[in-house]
Amino acid sequence: MAEASFPLVRLMGATGVLVRFADRLSEPANRAALAYRAAAEAEGWTGVAETSTALASAFLRVDPVTADPRDVAETARALAGARDWTAEPLPKGRRVWRIPAAWGGDAGPDLAEAAEAAGLSPAEAAAELSRSRTRVLALGFAPGQPYLGELPDRWNLPRRTDLTPEVPAGAILLAVRQFVLFTAPAPTGWRHVGLTAFRTFRPEAEAPIPLRPGDEIEFPDTDADRIRALIEAGDPDGGATAEAIG
Repeated sequence: MAEASFPLVRLMGATGVLVRFADRLSEPANRAALAYRAAAEAEGWTGVAETSTALASAFLRVDPVTADPRDVAETARALAGARDWTAEPLPKGRRVWRIPAAWGGDAGPDLAEAAEAAGLSPAEAAAELSRSRTRVLALGFAPGQPYLGELPDRWNLPRRTDLTPEVPAGAILLAVRQFVLFTAPAPTGWRHVGLTAFRTFRPEAEAPIPLRPGDEIEFPDTDADRIRALIEAGDPDGGATAEAIG
């Protein structure tokens, strides 16, 4: 079978157009997806009702009443071939969030296991992870839930074969060089390494999803007592700050 030539543009169902930049996550492919989506939105194509990104692709939802998805796919294909999207700058309007986190102990019961697999002590792991700046690669699985990466290769840890029955909202999970910041309590096969008081989905707010693909995240280390106090206070930002970076 011939290897796929990226970017690939395909119809998805009756109303979707998918533009893929790779068959797996990489920094250049994610950069391409983010940059392409921003460019497609700026074009203002008739009939494109909504856009989104995944780890290595962009998706266009077409209103079939106002446009033929096949025509949108051809227009999308022309734009996809117009430049090297992996070399494009990230979209404007991004922010860096600094979200306080507690690492290890009751706040991250799997940190010691993850640290051992990465060849570090728990203290070294907590220090490295708290200093890491990751990108919001995509939102998915639950409303507003971010996949964050990529971490250094030592954190390319497989998902566990057994499930943790439930981790809390605000938990920081780790696997395959990524964090996930959980929106709601849920079971998981990812390793629970830290905890925040940050709410990634706020249905009562004017902007219910605060994080956007392309934003960058840091989890500065704080103590578990402060995180518990922030949770009890009900501050949806959980002590986080945000500033523009592009």
